[in-house]
Amino acid sequence: MNQKYIIGIIAVLLIAIIGGVLFMSGSGTPERADNELIVSAYYWGGEPSSGFDPMYGWGSYGEPLIQSTLLKMNKNMTYENDLATSWEANDDFTEYTVKIRDDVKFTDNTTLDAEDVAFSFNQAKSTGSTADLSSMDNATAVDKNTIKFTLNRPDSTFSNKMLYVGIVPSDSYDNETYGSNPIGSGPYKFLQWDKGQQAILEKNPDYYGKQPEFDKLTILFKENEAAFASVKNHEVDMASVPISYANETVDGYHKFISDSYDVRGISLPVIPNTGETNEDGIPLGNNVTADKSIREALNYGINRTDIGKGALNGIGLPNYDGIAHTLPWYNKEAEIEDGDVDKAKQILKDGGWEDTDGDGIVEKDGLKASINLYYTANEHEREAIAVAVAEQAKELGIEVNVTGSNWDEMDNIKFSDPIVWGFGSSDPYTMYGEYYSDQAGIGYNNPALVNNSVVDSHMEKAMSEPREASFADWSAVSWDGTTGISPKGDAAWLWVGEIKCVYFIDDSLDISEDTFKIQPHVGYDPFGNIYDWTRVASLNETS
Repeated sequence: MNQKYIIGIIAVLLIAIIGGVLFMSGSGTPERADNELIVSAYYWGGEPSSGFDPMYGWGSYGEPLIQSTLLKMNKNMTYENDLATSWEANDDFTEYTVKIRDDVKFTDNTTLDAEDVAFSFNQAKSTGSTADLSSMDNATAVDKNTIKFTLNRPDSTFSNKMLYVGIVPSDSYDNETYGSNPIGSGPYKFLQWDKGQQAILEKNPDYYGKQPEFDKLTILFKENEAAFASVKNHEVDMASVPISYANETVDGYHKFISDSYDVRGISLPVIPNTGETNEDGIPLGNNVTADKSIREALNYGINRTDIGKGALNGIGLPNYDGIAHTLPWYNKEAEIEDGDVDKAKQILKDGGWEDTDGDGIVEKDGLKASINLYYTANEHEREAIAVAVAEQAKELGIEVNVTGSNWDEMDNIKFSDPIVWGFGSSDPYTMYGEYYSDQAGIGYNNPALVNNSVVDSHMEKAMSEPREASFADWSAVSWDGTTGISPKGDAAWLWVGEIKCVYFIDDSLDISEDTFKIQPHVGYDPFGNIYDWTRVASLNETS
């Protein structure tokens, strides 16, 4: 064999061995600089399929980082100005006027003005992918620093929409290219997107607000086991992980479990399946859950506390109406004593449901109390909830057939079969989509097909009242002493529990838990207070 060739092989082997020793001596930890952040944040809504475009959902539940919004909300659920310097609504909440800063530039060095704000809101309404802007007719620029929003109905919740629509440059925006090369005015500017892996942002030196400490932010789109592995391998400063890892510990990291507005529940369509469909041809109604005694039996018979201990890994809180306990319109009167199997069985018996053939499943007029329950297969806690409910329902005499699926498939049965859903928001208007009669069967709205005129009237009144005064009427949607959507009323849902958010944080990083925001639905929002994060020790000291 050629001597030079042999020497070359030996050299390669030596390099590999030395490299391996160095790798081992560093515990496999990637190089991370003190002024940079690496965050595993798949649960931050996942990797955006349309890129970083607010017109197509980017930032719709949290801090968009790249773009500015008109307002922000702090941990105490009060508004803070972002682009806005002031805002006001008319007496019936059909018109809003907002004044904005005059010292803001986009990262392409063009000036941000009222035209950009009006364009962004009008564009967001046309796409329908961001905040629900159905109550807005249009947004217009009155002058360089003033925007007027004209609504088609009273909506005192419209101020919440100012939290979620990121502002894009009207002159250069192109919906075909913006998502992969966004221009904004937020605390960070876009640098790189490696699809399927990560996004890299760098600090915007021209940002008008409080500057974050960290010059570079890398967001890894790691899911489930991969997210936790990034912690065990010391690859990240912070990671959001599924609740199944809530009881794990990792040297060099501390765990932070945050409250959220996110609630899990099962839709129970309240009308029978008569062959009727919505305008998209999707079937409406379920012959079993249309019987109120079935819905009531499930609500009173299922033990939510046990599900919290098991399926939700000991950190879930029981919920009865889809409203998180941290929200000001949470209604304690909607709570019930659940886990009462005897009561549930009596409800079924009084409703005419009996097991006449001894198979353990009750029936009525030849119809078995058997339902299909679907969940998104990639979300472990939804699977665990579905399985737990099915096991408990069996004791009541109700058969629940559990199926893991995806939204492409569930889209065709979302108004006819029970599904494990997640809802929750700091905007009470979410309830309008969940329960308002006219929303039944539209998009993903009102999947239980609730049709209650009293519930509708509470929401209509709430949207005509000032924000804080409206909370009582939003609360009455659950239960007003006579009716509502909770188990005491229509029992249109089997709400199960509130989800908490689990983070692992490098011991060198302080994320300011005192200002860390309560987390939204559809993923965590770890970056809501990134302006307050700080490195309290060098990475070299903690590695």
